[in-house]
Amino acid sequence: MRVNSLALRLFVSATAVTVVILVITGVVLSSLYRDGVERSFDRRLGVYLRTLVADVAAPEEGEKVAQSLGEPLFELPLSGWYWQVTKLSAPKPEVRSSRSLWDGGLPHLEDMNVPTAPDGTRKRYVPGPEDQRLRLVERTVDLGDDGRYLVAVAGDALEIDDETQGFDRAISVTFGVLAVVLLLTTMFQVRFGLAPLKRISAGLAAIRSGSAERLEGSFPVEIAPLARETNALIDANREIVERARTHVGNLAHALKTPLSVIMNEATARGDDPLAVKVREQANVMRDQVQRHLERARIAARATVVGTVTEVAPVVTALARSMEKIHRDRGIAIDIEMPRDTRFRGERQDLEEMVGNLVDNACKWAQSRVAVEVLPDRAEAAGSNLRVVVDDDGPGLTATQREQVGAARRGNRLDETKPGSGLGLSIVVDLAALYGGTLTLGTAPIGGLRAELVLPAA
Repeated sequence: MRVNSLALRLFVSATAVTVVILVITGVVLSSLYRDGVERSFDRRLGVYLRTLVADVAAPEEGEKVAQSLGEPLFELPLSGWYWQVTKLSAPKPEVRSSRSLWDGGLPHLEDMNVPTAPDGTRKRYVPGPEDQRLRLVERTVDLGDDGRYLVAVAGDALEIDDETQGFDRAISVTFGVLAVVLLLTTMFQVRFGLAPLKRISAGLAAIRSGSAERLEGSFPVEIAPLARETNALIDANREIVERARTHVGNLAHALKTPLSVIMNEATARGDDPLAVKVREQANVMRDQVQRHLERARIAARATVVGTVTEVAPVVTALARSMEKIHRDRGIAIDIEMPRDTRFRGERQDLEEMVGNLVDNACKWAQSRVAVEVLPDRAEAAGSNLRVVVDDDGPGLTATQREQVGAARRGNRLDETKPGSGLGLSIVVDLAALYGGTLTLGTAPIGGLRAELVLPAA
């Protein structure tokens, strides 16, 4: 379980979602605020527009009304605030405008086909004098016999832009601080919220390495069912393995007795051809039973979770035993290995694999057998270990090594040597169940090299 990777993905996802939500919210708020500023600005222009319409409708009060606009910027040249009244019904349009327009004029939105609002006004951003950007509001007034007038008021749109930009800056700072707070909160939640999963991951690693048997400790209510089910699965696995071992033992006892009776009866018949055939087939049956019972036994053991074996004591004990067994031939066994190497599996399986290889080497060696244990350089450090067994015997040719590899269990190249021929096959089966391999080659000291690769803890 890669909790750190999961935490990183959750943090990145939360960060992306937070940023997207804040950006969208900021854009929406900025748009709403600008619309509000524009409406406020338009209402201000509308007040001026109605005042000018009253001026047009009461020309005798014209000068007084024009002065009552109350905005000094209408008197300041090129200030960005302008008004203009155009009499459209005259043979030649008559234009009256604010002093701020100087010699310029305002465009007619009516001529630009700008749609008219329900209140009779037209609004648009237009260019003004000195490349100013103006917000223009105009209205057509029909006074009957007094003629038609086009009344327009414009204000500097820079005020709208400045107001909106100020809001955008404020909201950017606010949302920036909010984003940092949210991200820190998310990081805190992810870090501490996934801590129980990290503890479960560490606990499973400890079980796999053999330093623990169950997940221990208290977990949050959301994680506790996972821990309980994991422990239940480990217990069920052990129960299955124990039942399998029991069945294998019972089957072995049940088959040994009938085979022994058959062998005894056949032996009592002496050299009778039928008795000889019965003994031959009974031996085949015994080998087959031993083979399949052995496979069932090692398959059950290989499924046990969390079993770890120290390699050095096993190899040392086997070497001393083999030296005693082959004492009359003067076989010396050299051992080279680190003291802290550990095999991820059961001790009796390691003893059976290494014992078969060392025993086979001693049978064929002239005087010397070398056993070396080292990390597998072809894999990541600590993932595998190699057990190399060399002898100084006659060795095998490439063809003979292929025959050994392809031979059936119980078949031997040399029938003069003691043994049943089951050793290498048992080693291959055991190694395969642990995900390992057995390779045969030529030893530097002249004989056969058997190289066993097994999982390390």
